[in-house]
Amino acid sequence: MGVRFDERVLGNGLRIIAEVDPDAHSSAVGFFVRTGARDEAPAVMGVSHFLEHMMFKGTEDLSAEDLNQRFDAMGARNNAFTSAEMTCFYAHVLPERLGEAADLIGRMMRPALRDADFTTEKSVILEEIKMYKDEPFWVLYERLMEAHFGPHPMGHRVLGTDATISALSRDQMAAYFDARYSADTTVVALAGKMDLDAIADVVERRCAAWRPTRVGRDSARPRVGGGEFVERDAKVKRAYLMGLADAPAIQDPRRYAATLLAQVLGAPDNSRLHWALVETGLAEEAHASYDAHDGTGEFQVLAIGDPERADEIWSAVLREIDGLVASLTDDDLARLRSKLATSVTVGGERPADRMQRLGRLWTYLGRYTTLEEELERINRVTLDDLREVAREFPLRPVTAGRLIPA
Repeated sequence: MGVRFDERVLGNGLRIIAEVDPDAHSSAVGFFVRTGARDEAPAVMGVSHFLEHMMFKGTEDLSAEDLNQRFDAMGARNNAFTSAEMTCFYAHVLPERLGEAADLIGRMMRPALRDADFTTEKSVILEEIKMYKDEPFWVLYERLMEAHFGPHPMGHRVLGTDATISALSRDQMAAYFDARYSADTTVVALAGKMDLDAIADVVERRCAAWRPTRVGRDSARPRVGGGEFVERDAKVKRAYLMGLADAPAIQDPRRYAATLLAQVLGAPDNSRLHWALVETGLAEEAHASYDAHDGTGEFQVLAIGDPERADEIWSAVLREIDGLVASLTDDDLARLRSKLATSVTVGGERPADRMQRLGRLWTYLGRYTTLEEELERINRVTLDDLREVAREFPLRPVTAGRLIPA
């Protein structure tokens, strides 16, 4: 029968979307909430991620231990994540446990937010922030995003800061939850073998009382560009060099060309940066990537190497960027199309991956695109498309930072 798309919309606006596959041997469910670090006021930066943690602390009638035991009992592979733009709670289970998993996630998404749990988990979050301060890449990346986006909330740190988390109150979290965790900001994504009508009934019984809040988001493209800066840290032994440039938004069909262009420049192997910096021994790592967001996007370049050769490394990065368009060939496109097609297809074989793709794209775009359509759009990208993207969105960084030894 093959995979088919179907959807249901509850009376309160909560949407259920599914890729139903009668031949699958497993099923997956994810509750995607259109809220993240960019939706936070500066004073409560980090509340979305903190709230993700609090979901696992229990409801009014279920303890944290109860939740863990019930997920374990159904054999679920479950977890959650928070990004700048969405928060997701998900589980991968056998088909006969899918309704049970959807019901339990629905229950946990109405947490008790007990004061004692809030105080305990605040210490956990502060330790997590401290841990990331020992990761040079994240230290530089967060500083770079702040400089690149300036006052725009896309520059917010997902974990928050010591100051914002320390000052955050339980009532501030509850107010944020009431505004953002609503029926009309949530989509339930399903994939694999299932009886969709039966699962929709489970979700409706559990979530029918959720109310819509009609909360919005400013998706206009922000002004970017923070110049250059240098950070020094006595714990750092290598030079970390990173740059950001403006790029197409997730809503822009040019995102397919942007993806391929970034791969030509800096895929982990067989890319311009790899051959010019890593294979020559100039840098230990050198790669580029493209990240699409709601209303905006960025190209990122990163190189890591000997601090004594930092200027030489960065000059080589810029040289490869400047020569990229002139060096593009049909072979580049053919090779990358094959790699991306393999990657997308392999991911499409697992209901858990299909659920993630389905939920993320719908949360961003509010519409369904089949896996086959995605592959077709990748295969339609031409060299002229790559050149146009490079012309409209030059890859040369407008914000650049270095983290080097003190």
